[in-house]
Amino acid sequence: MSGDQSAKIRAKHAEYLFPSVGTYYAESVCLDKGSGARLTDVDGKEYLDFFGGILTVSLGQAHPRVNAAVKAQIDRLGHVSTLYPTLGIVELAEKLVKLAPGAIGKAGKAFFTASGTEADETAVTLAQVATGRQEIIALRHGYSGRSMLAQSLTAHAKYRAVPTQIAAVKHAHAPYCYRCPFKLEYPSCGVACAKDIEELIQTTTTGQIAGFLAEPIQGVGGFVVAPDGYFAVAVEIIKKYGGLFICDEVQTGFGRTGGKMWGIEHHDGVEPDIMTMAKGIANGLPIGACLATVPVADAWKAGNISTFGGNPLSTAAANATIDTIVDEKLVANCEAMGALLRAGLDDMKKRYPKTIGDVRGKGLMQAIEMVVDETAKDRTPAPEAVTKFFEATKARGLLIGRGGLWNNVVRIAPPLNVTKAEIEEGLKLMNDALATFAS
Repeated sequence: MSGDQSAKIRAKHAEYLFPSVGTYYAESVCLDKGSGARLTDVDGKEYLDFFGGILTVSLGQAHPRVNAAVKAQIDRLGHVSTLYPTLGIVELAEKLVKLAPGAIGKAGKAFFTASGTEADETAVTLAQVATGRQEIIALRHGYSGRSMLAQSLTAHAKYRAVPTQIAAVKHAHAPYCYRCPFKLEYPSCGVACAKDIEELIQTTTTGQIAGFLAEPIQGVGGFVVAPDGYFAVAVEIIKKYGGLFICDEVQTGFGRTGGKMWGIEHHDGVEPDIMTMAKGIANGLPIGACLATVPVADAWKAGNISTFGGNPLSTAAANATIDTIVDEKLVANCEAMGALLRAGLDDMKKRYPKTIGDVRGKGLMQAIEMVVDETAKDRTPAPEAVTKFFEATKARGLLIGRGGLWNNVVRIAPPLNVTKAEIEEGLKLMNDALATFAS
């Protein structure tokens, strides 16, 4: 039974806010405070956080280095908008460009926004301006946010609030190997999903495209991992038809995928023309960024301002977050702890071969997809199993994420500085939860 304080907050939320709480639990968790990977609700119950505000709290709650940077900044300068240069914004821009892969890292520029949605909007507009074309290729199962353009880029019916969408966006098949749209198997498939982009361009566009926007690992889509070779083929086709590659690193950036700073770096030889990022950049403070090569960035000749983009408080948090990731070698920690987490999830699949259809991900971005009966080759999505799993993990003090087109994917993403003991604790709690219903 939930406490009185939680019940009051849920009642007020229902009365005064638009519907905005995810359907994760029968009764949502009302959080009050946190430290590291631990959260406490308003009734005093403690949780181990394995989702971090949708992969946003990279370093855990109340990180001392980030908090100190923000506290120092708020007493100095709180807000000026992008009308005025500040030390924090130029330091962050330089830092991001130097960390960026490929041509952007050699000669790039940055523009700051207040969210990942705005960063993606900026990227698409920039591609259109730079190429003089309009049409954009996005991926099915992809997610880009809540605005009209972002909803058009998003390929999940449940996130499209209105029927009117932007016609210039065309959706290619996602590299969803577990549910291959061509009923093939990797690698004998020859990445048919990537090759199909050419026919999509030839049949549904003017043949003159502005760009291709894709996540290296689809976040809301259920941590769908593009296989080796996919992006090399897809981007080659995009370039053939004059488009730019927009790499959406909103969820995969800043070491989240382990071993590399960016998700796209797991795909050798593939370089973005434009990159977007947000979420994990500032440990929870709102900021997004769009990076591009100098020629592409300089193609923007119109007025360009972001009221909250590059806010001094957010840039202070971002600079401190990125410095911590680099100084504490958290990209390597993410790789090591991600391997431990993955091994535990693979073991769960062996224990519960009927319920768990697929385990996938990279680094500390791992997922398990639940189905009706994998042993009988029935991959019908089982969102009701995920609902049971969420209630059972919540009762045991573990918070996780949900995703996938059918809400049947569990998303697991602890902070980048998570410890071995915390990974082992989380795995035990998940195993205990699965034992109550899975087979």
